[in-house]
Amino acid sequence: MSWLDDPDDLDDDFEDFDESSIRSRPNPKGNRPRTKRRPAHEDAEIGRVLGVDRGRYAVLLGEDTADERTITSTRARELRKTPIVTGDRARVVGDTSGAEGTLGRIVGIVERSSLLRRSADDTDQVERVIVANADQMLVVVAAADPEPRERLVDRYLVAALDAGIRPLLVVTKTDLADPTAFLAHFEGLDLRVFTSARDVMPVDEIGAALVGHSTVFVGHSGVGKSTLVNALVPSAGRATGHVNQVTGRGRHTSSSTVSLRYRGDGGSGWVIDTPGVRSFGLGHVDPANILAAFTELAEIAKRCPRGCTHLADAPDCALIEAAESGELGETGRARLDSLQRLLQTFADKAEHPFGR
Repeated sequence: MSWLDDPDDLDDDFEDFDESSIRSRPNPKGNRPRTKRRPAHEDAEIGRVLGVDRGRYAVLLGEDTADERTITSTRARELRKTPIVTGDRARVVGDTSGAEGTLGRIVGIVERSSLLRRSADDTDQVERVIVANADQMLVVVAAADPEPRERLVDRYLVAALDAGIRPLLVVTKTDLADPTAFLAHFEGLDLRVFTSARDVMPVDEIGAALVGHSTVFVGHSGVGKSTLVNALVPSAGRATGHVNQVTGRGRHTSSSTVSLRYRGDGGSGWVIDTPGVRSFGLGHVDPANILAAFTELAEIAKRCPRGCTHLADAPDCALIEAAESGELGETGRARLDSLQRLLQTFADKAEHPFGR
């Protein structure tokens, strides 16, 4: 009789074994198993990201203290899918002394108060984050050489209003052309305007508007944005260029976004210089945010039918009816015209994906 003939004998043979007797395969690397738990980094310092260069981040720690210093940092592995941009408030650990050759590590980003974004074109839903935590946008445009583009400025304004950022406008090279006709396009907007000529640059006036704010400078290449930045922040050393006489286009001179500290008689602020762009996609914009920036019109718009576009041909639009009845007044009508123009700019994005 074989051992297979008596099942009871088989049970007796294995009764001394249980699951704990099974040998587990050793870890070939000899290290501990991975865990999703991350350290709290309670000792992390919070600093301002001043610029980004090939995976390295310049971070200002101890801002406005005797221990103020700029360090170089990398990003922690767990942040590899999180965009870190100029203006971010970063949590940094590691060697934060700022000594030559040292390297900190960014382990977290403080919640942002604003985020200025653009897309490659109006059909692209992928956002390009430009800057974080700015509360003002200074749009720089030339009165001539290159010719001003109203629709591009409209796009800047839409992006600013969508982000909850206050827009400002500087018109340079007014010694070459009268900007009156161009500026008439923006009547009705709550938009502070500065004008600048070759020999008359209102540095003090513009600087006063920067105190206490983080202001992102945007503009078409060749409009004099870098020249203005250098005048406001003499130590900036931003490269300046010229306009191609054949194409009428400016040459890109600023290749990266960087934060620079402005110091004036009335206090300090931050100038965030960005590379010049020739198009500004609005694929990410929520049109409701544009209306929200016109607070008094937004209140009247609550009377509009559901889904109202508020455009000039919108049926039963309460804003149009208020304008026709005189409820808005002359100023209100001008602001409605500006609102409708910006909304139309957004509505036309499919027809003109790269702007005009």
